[in-house]
Parts: sequence; C-alpha cells; structure tokens
Amino acid sequence: MVTKQGCRGTKSDGSPCGMPPLRDSALCLSHDPDHVEEAQEARRLGGQCRRRERIVSGAFDFEGLDSIPKIRRLLHIAATDALSLEGSVAKIRALVSLGVAAARLLETGEFEERLGAVESVLGERLPVNEKGSRR
Repeated sequence: MVTKQGCRGTKSDGSPCGMPPLRDSALCLSHDPDHVEEAQEARRLGGQCRRRERIVSGAFDFEGLDSIPKIRRLLHIAATDALSLEGSVAKIRALVSLGVAAARLLETGEFEERLGAVESVLGERLPVNEKGSRR
C-alpha cells in the first residue's frame, strides 16, 4: 500500500502541518506560495459559512441534532416552512417526509422512555458492561 506524505509546511506553533499536499506539490493549499490567493479566498468563504451558520442558528433557535428535542425543533422549523409554501407536489412530498421523520422521532422517544422505565425497575440486576455502566 502506498501512503502519501502530508504537507511539508509547519503550523504557526511549529508542528508539522499534515494536511494532504496538492497534486504535484509537497505543500497543501495553505502553505503553497503559488496558491496564496486561493487559500485566502477559501479562508474567507469558510468564515462566511461559520458566520452564516451562527446567524441562522440564532434566528431559528437551532442548536444541533444531538438530542431528540433538538431534532424535534428542526422538524418544527421545516414543517412551518413547508406549510407556508404554495400548494404543489413538492409541498406534499415535503410534508409527507416530515410526517415520516416525526413519527420515527416519536417512536424513538417512546422506546427511550420505555427503556428508562425498564432500567429503573431492574436497577442493580442489570449487567455492567466493560465501560462500567449498566446496559
């Protein structure tokens, strides 16, 4: 197996960069002096994307997808937007997809609640896994 070396440039702290180098170069986009403008534009666009993400997240009170309440919030936002669309096949498809996702979310939440109830009843009788937690 052939492994390609990382970028030969160094980070600001002096450690090796490690990013994949550009084709026919030993340096990545950020370190190659022939691509300074492209690297600056990529950084500018990355900053705009992060800024836009913060603005949109704040406007919609959206905090991610790592919990059922957060996913429920996203579905609520999407459903509200879909309902405001003019009547069309696309609107119907969007609403059906949202309904399916909501039903799965409710099912998952119900299973989570039921599992919690079973675990609370079983308590100490549950086996301990290799990480030391019960499940």
